[in-house]
Amino acid sequence: MANLPALFAAIAQAKNEQELRSQVLVEFSEYFAAKRCGLFFYDQLPIVDSKLQKAFQLALSTEHNPVLRYIVERHTPVHEGLVVSPKAWRLICPRSDHWHVMAGPLVSRGKLIGGVGFTREQGKPAFDTQNLLDLSALCLHLSTWVATVRTQRQPLTMNHLTPREMQIAELVAQGYTNAEIGAELWITENSVKQALKRMFRKLEVSSRAQMIAQVFAGTRLSSQKVKTKL
Repeated sequence: MANLPALFAAIAQAKNEQELRSQVLVEFSEYFAAKRCGLFFYDQLPIVDSKLQKAFQLALSTEHNPVLRYIVERHTPVHEGLVVSPKAWRLICPRSDHWHVMAGPLVSRGKLIGGVGFTREQGKPAFDTQNLLDLSALCLHLSTWVATVRTQRQPLTMNHLTPREMQIAELVAQGYTNAEIGAELWITENSVKQALKRMFRKLEVSSRAQMIAQVFAGTRLSSQKVKTKL
């Protein structure tokens, strides 16, 4: 099992977010003896099926989820035992593979931009104070890594797109449909569709949500409503 310095090095060596998830998170999971481990960014949250939407919204609701509320308010790692009783946690999250949870923040410029979370199944020991201390150190390295990678990527992304394509991207981020974008820019709806296809190829993405997350990572527009119909 890797030690903390080895995990710090693995974070630093990751080339992109996909590699961070596919390789480094496996080592995180082993280090904390976790059943599940996940990394997410608020500007890249998935668009969920309507059947899952209610559960997804509850999981990301600070009113429903005291672990998330603690992280949002304090920007520090926490496990469920610090904020609720075991009985209360069973009511909030009855899943046997989420019997114990621990999560930590990813922070950039004083703002919460994402998080990393771990779960242990029923019958396993709860997360403890040492786990929180170790996760705090990892979150610091992760936050630094994200800030560095996104700073390096942003100018490249902007240079990939023409001024017209940037206009289209901005309107997509504000929730405009293809027809509405065409009317706003005085071009046909088909021209908008073709432009979006070119933009997807340039940015190596497959959806409007991914495009917006990449183009506007870390900016105000990245949190605007995004529609999925191309």
